[in-house]
Amino acid sequence: MEVILSSPRGFCAGVVRAIDVVEICLQRFGPPVYVKHQIVHNPYVVADLERKGAITVESVEEIPQGSLVVFSAHGSPPEDFEKAQKRKLRVIDAVCPLVTRVHNEAIKYHREGKKVVLVGHRGHQEVRGTMGQVPMTLIDDHADTDTPLADWSPDTPVAVLTQTTLSVGDTAQAIEAIKERFPNALVRNDICYATTNRQMAVTRMAALVDVVLVIGAQNSSNCNRLREVAEAHGVPAYLVNSPAELDPAWLEGKAKVGITSGASTPEVLVESIIRALAPEKVTMLEGVAEDVSFTLPRELR
Repeated sequence: MEVILSSPRGFCAGVVRAIDVVEICLQRFGPPVYVKHQIVHNPYVVADLERKGAITVESVEEIPQGSLVVFSAHGSPPEDFEKAQKRKLRVIDAVCPLVTRVHNEAIKYHREGKKVVLVGHRGHQEVRGTMGQVPMTLIDDHADTDTPLADWSPDTPVAVLTQTTLSVGDTAQAIEAIKERFPNALVRNDICYATTNRQMAVTRMAALVDVVLVIGAQNSSNCNRLREVAEAHGVPAYLVNSPAELDPAWLEGKAKVGITSGASTPEVLVESIIRALAPEKVTMLEGVAEDVSFTLPRELR
């Protein structure tokens, strides 16, 4: 068996920043440091930080008054900041700057009198945070784009934003459908550089392999999109987060196994999968070089 490694893969700049924020808070202020929602969508990363003294919660109400809390990389609605203020919490926001950009766009276009449409996955933490900024309409990129907008006139001033971790192809189709109904719609495609680069790399890799393993968590949007991209190119693909989740049946008769990982997946998990496969050969595909980095939140600089 030959393993072909996709590149780029793994941590993006926003994830690195978010994990660094929690670790710096633990070092500088000591445990416990509360984290609202999983800091990034990977249980290995979350468990590692919890061993060091982080405590993950799903609501601000769970955090003791006066505590230090880090808000997750996915972004939070204004109401969470208001609740934190009432509980006298010290908040350090680890939201990815690219998600903050989407929030700012939503506020800007709402103030201009446009109806804001967000293409994204209902229930995802990033979508919750974005939709809390201003009134907006959600269009699921896998669902019918017409129904929620059916009552709007074609000349309605519309601004279209997107979740940062969507499928590039599916999002393009959703936006095209919206543009057909609202020809003058202003479209801001906010899919981030890391999502785009990883999907392009999987597209290239899919032509060379018999099966694709995406290493990452089941609740990771960008990991699920990588699996879908591989499947869309006719290659069976599976999402696993550890060697224990591998099914030998997936690999029967497969000479070339492609491996990639999502933007919230540490490389140690990729290495563990490769060790479990014990391939005769590992080949690295050349891909787009990424040199993006983000500054820490103001409170930690």
